[in-house]
Amino acid sequence: MTLAADAQIVALDFETTGVVNDHPSVPWQIGLAFVDRGKVAGDYRFTSLLNPGPRPFSPYAPGRHALLRDELAAAPSLPDLWPQLASWLGGRPLLAHNVATERTLLAEAFPIHHFGPWIDTLALARLAYPRLGSHRLDDLIPVLHLEGQVSELCPGLAPHDALYDAVAAAVLFAHLLAQPGWNSATIEDLAAASRGK
Repeated sequence: MTLAADAQIVALDFETTGVVNDHPSVPWQIGLAFVDRGKVAGDYRFTSLLNPGPRPFSPYAPGRHALLRDELAAAPSLPDLWPQLASWLGGRPLLAHNVATERTLLAEAFPIHHFGPWIDTLALARLAYPRLGSHRLDDLIPVLHLEGQVSELCPGLAPHDALYDAVAAAVLFAHLLAQPGWNSATIEDLAAASRGK
């Protein structure tokens, strides 16, 4: 069993198009941040726009995709990025805020690969702060006074940018690990808690 405070963990976020009519939700941006032994590694991050193909975006899809249509059309697909992503995602625990989207999109893009274990900062924040009115990432960061740290790690970015959200999830995770009693949690403990077990 590996203590989470001793592990190297990758925080992952996708921004997606949303579901429109018969078109499934697909990613248009990926962001990755690295948590090394309970600290966010400030100089070890990755982000890329992704080509979602010729399809509409949901009018409710957040983010700045409407300003980036030309860049998105020229961007790589998620499978095209595998040579760059393999060293990030292979053989490491992964975390995301509400892991369902990230887990599903990775499985669809790379069906022969196994990813995880998965740690869900949404589930962990609900355990740590059950009385908070909202556990959305962009609500938690200011309530926990973490916005300065997130902004320092990704200046000029804002919520619903994939790199910002990956860094925010990583900072939230590091914050949770620093709370009393959390430093003895193993990866297996946190993965089970993320599944509600």
